[in-house]
Parts: sequence; structure tokens; C-alpha cells
Amino acid sequence: MNHKRVYRIYRSEGLIVRRKRRRRVSQANRMAEPSALKPNDCWSMDFLSDRLDDGRGLRVFAVVDDHSKLSPAIEADLSLPAERILRVLDQAIELYGKPTAVRTDNGPEFASRAFDAWAYRHGIEHRFIRPGKPVENAYAESFNSRVRDECLNLHCFESPSHARRLLVDWREDYNSLRPHTALDGRTPNEYLQSLPGGSPPAGTAGVLSHQPQPTQAGA
Repeated sequence: MNHKRVYRIYRSEGLIVRRKRRRRVSQANRMAEPSALKPNDCWSMDFLSDRLDDGRGLRVFAVVDDHSKLSPAIEADLSLPAERILRVLDQAIELYGKPTAVRTDNGPEFASRAFDAWAYRHGIEHRFIRPGKPVENAYAESFNSRVRDECLNLHCFESPSHARRLLVDWREDYNSLRPHTALDGRTPNEYLQSLPGGSPPAGTAGVLSHQPQPTQAGA
């Protein structure tokens, strides 16, 4: 049996390769966007991956404000479908206010109908980076590198809830104690406090969901 015989049988039997239907993706803009000029102009977000002690995969969803460098939300679990990250974003909006826009890559969670509907319902512009241009999500990439180097790489996580607790502590430290050159040596919370009439909400330590979340058995 060689490729010529296979081709003759293929033609004689009228066989065809099933055409894959193109998956519906969001029609949101995919162009480079200007820098944020004030807090909540744009939130950048992305996912990280890690593993628990028992080898199960862990996903981490992280959000950072492009201008103030504040992290409004961070979440971790075995899986993070679109509906879950939308709940986390709604919690962040309750504490920090609504962003004018959000910037994401073209991942399935962000290109889903649920995310599209959420952005439309809140009147938030959804800005996709252009495919193959991760530098356009530079704020999220930079923040993710901090999360990985200063938290994920330093701890062994026993469970998703253990990872969430450590990430809550790290995010609180990042927002309250970490000075930034771009903010004239101030922390994100200090910078927000310095703005006219601005101050971070009381109890900003946790935008993570502290309530138990449904996970796979044994999580």
C-alpha cells in the first residue's frame, strides 16, 4: 500500500476530508492602543499556569491596571472558565470601579460569547492584542513575571485553596508595600490616595473569591 493506491481508492470512493467549521470569535478590535492616562483607563489581564504538589495543573488569572499598577484581582483554581473570571471581575469592579477598557490576548476565555456579553453589558471596551504581538499586552506580561518569580516559583501548593491564600497575601503586599518607579516611588495604593478625592477602598486586601469555589473532587 503506497500513497498512489491510497489516492486512487480515495477518489474512487468519493471520500472527502471533513471541513472544520471556524470557531466563532469575538469581533472586538485587534489593534495597538494608546497608553492609559489615568486609573481605570484600561485593565490588562492574562493567565498563568503552574502545578500543585500532586501534579494537577493550576491556572492563575491576573489583572493589573495599566496606569496605577494596582492589581484589582487575581484568582487561581484547577480550571477557570469564562463565567468564573467574570465573577471575579465583577467583584473587582465593586471595589475599584469600572474600567473604561480591558486588554486581553485572543485566548478562548476572552473570545467567548460570555465575555463579549459581559463587556457589552457593562459598557466596557474590549481590546484584543493582535495575534503574534504579545508585546501589546506588556503590562500583563510584566505583572505575570512578578507573580511567577515572587509567588508561584517560591511556593509548593497543596491545593487550589492554598494557592489562593498565598496569592491574596502576595497581592496585598504588591498593592500596599511595593513602590514603583513609574509612580515616583509610591505604591499603587499610595498613588491612588494622592489623587484628588482618591483613595483605595477599605479592605482592599482580597478581590479573590474567599468563598469556596467548586473544583474537581479532592481539590
